[in-house]
Amino acid sequence: MTAPASTQTVDLAARFPESVTADTRPGFAGFIVKKENLLEVATAIRDEFGYDLLTAVTGVDYLAENKMEVVYHAYKTTGGPGLIFRVQVERADPVEVPSVTGIWLGAEYQEREAWDLMGIKFSGHPDLRRILMWEGFEGHPLRKDWKEAFFEEEVKPFKSRWPDGQHTYAEFKNPFRDNLSFPENFDPEKYEPENEKDLYASLENHTLKGEGGLKTDQIVVNMGPHHPSTHGVLRVAVTLEGETIMGLKPVMGYLHRNHDKIGERNTYLQIIPYTDRLDYFNSMSNNFGYCTTVEKLMKIPVAERAEYIRVIMAELSRIQNHLIFIGMLMNDLGTMYTPSLYAFEERELILDIFEAVSGARMMCNYFRFGGVVRDIPDDVLQKIKDLVVERIPAKTDEMERFLNDNEVLMGRLKGIHVINAEDAIKYSVTGPVLRAAGIPYDLRRADPYSIYDRFDFDVAVRYNGDLLDNYLIRFDEIRQSLRIVEQALKGMPQGPINSQKPAYQVRVPAGEAYGRIESPKGELAFYIVSNGKPNPYRYHVRPASFVNMTAIEHICRGSKIQDFVALLAMLDIVMGELDR
Repeated sequence: MTAPASTQTVDLAARFPESVTADTRPGFAGFIVKKENLLEVATAIRDEFGYDLLTAVTGVDYLAENKMEVVYHAYKTTGGPGLIFRVQVERADPVEVPSVTGIWLGAEYQEREAWDLMGIKFSGHPDLRRILMWEGFEGHPLRKDWKEAFFEEEVKPFKSRWPDGQHTYAEFKNPFRDNLSFPENFDPEKYEPENEKDLYASLENHTLKGEGGLKTDQIVVNMGPHHPSTHGVLRVAVTLEGETIMGLKPVMGYLHRNHDKIGERNTYLQIIPYTDRLDYFNSMSNNFGYCTTVEKLMKIPVAERAEYIRVIMAELSRIQNHLIFIGMLMNDLGTMYTPSLYAFEERELILDIFEAVSGARMMCNYFRFGGVVRDIPDDVLQKIKDLVVERIPAKTDEMERFLNDNEVLMGRLKGIHVINAEDAIKYSVTGPVLRAAGIPYDLRRADPYSIYDRFDFDVAVRYNGDLLDNYLIRFDEIRQSLRIVEQALKGMPQGPINSQKPAYQVRVPAGEAYGRIESPKGELAFYIVSNGKPNPYRYHVRPASFVNMTAIEHICRGSKIQDFVALLAMLDIVMGELDR
């Protein structure tokens, strides 16, 4: 595992002696920047030190110390460890921090999330509105002094559940059987959402103006939220002039259940099954990212055999994800059912493997700190070998043969621009979309985790950045994943599958950790702050689906409305991960 950046990597304090100090808290790394100098220091981090990719912006509420903190994780697209820097401000409303969207455009949605859930106001932000909670929501639910309706206790296990076992349902305390409370003098019957005005006003600010002397009307069309091709409950307000997209704004949060807050309530072990439900197509990858982060905090090794098993499961997950991506893209383009059913047939065979090792097909809950929960049976190992050596390579070739010679499909994909390399980096886009724009940035190579540095594989990359390259790169990645699984099967040693004894409670030393993996959709990362207690003090997920969506308006502006569905599909979003 690569250690987090320390003062030895880049000495920001020497470059800015008046405004930057090293973070000397035990278990913490990086630098503390004065709020007034944040933009100057951030510009130097990008331009002088070469950290061109800002992956995460995370708010932390230190209630006892009466301060709030915004933590930034920046990396180089050429690879290597990252740089952590943070701003600390007094916890008195309004809590204000300068917005870094002028330096890294990819911070836009993450800053909106920190405003929505933590109440940190980012001055200079182009569109600071709520993003995950509904507009009439009162307060900021990730603050440590915020309590939900029928609040019981700060952390689990609740005493009423264990050991007493005398619980009552919170809903039964409410005559309307609703587990919610409204702001004072609020009448839901008379509520009219003000944010529609805010949404459409923000749309106007980012809308292209029509060219030429011809007077035309622009209309706003709502795609979704109940639309089969928005890949879940997503609404997009699109401004059209004729058939050309002049501007758009996504409206998300319909599936939001405050995964971060749930994580902070649960113990470290209890969180694992909740990660399954983020990107529900890739529970193995979600487990991988979370367990890697906690293992960094615990400073424990992973059992050698388990490392190989983890890689096999993560790569099988990537293969089935990309197959479904291809099948569902065909659905989005109107080739209804047949290609997607071909893809689902292969996915079912991989889910058979997951079921055999974990007991569940989709919500696997398979990884544990220090290893995995159970070994792969011999007959299942043989099934995996048969799949990756014979069946899936042949089926992938067959799919390409059937689809790539179809002139209608090629006509819909070739030459339709998605995003170029420079803009993809600016918007913090990661995963296949970044690599299809010509940047060979893959965490398995750029900042290796687990045992990926032991395997011989190529980083899939294409250079046109159009729909066709974004589609074809998924086939490239399937083939590289098959190579990795074959090598892992050959090299897997005998031995224990966990370096730790099974425990209901784990001891996690105080400190912070940022763990990231290359999920099928891009960078999936977890930021955890531990205070040494059984539950994380701060638990934050940085999902690829959410951050990649920051670029959607830039990607679609100037395109035709008929291409919108395909352009959205290329980001391969899953709303469970996006909304959390």
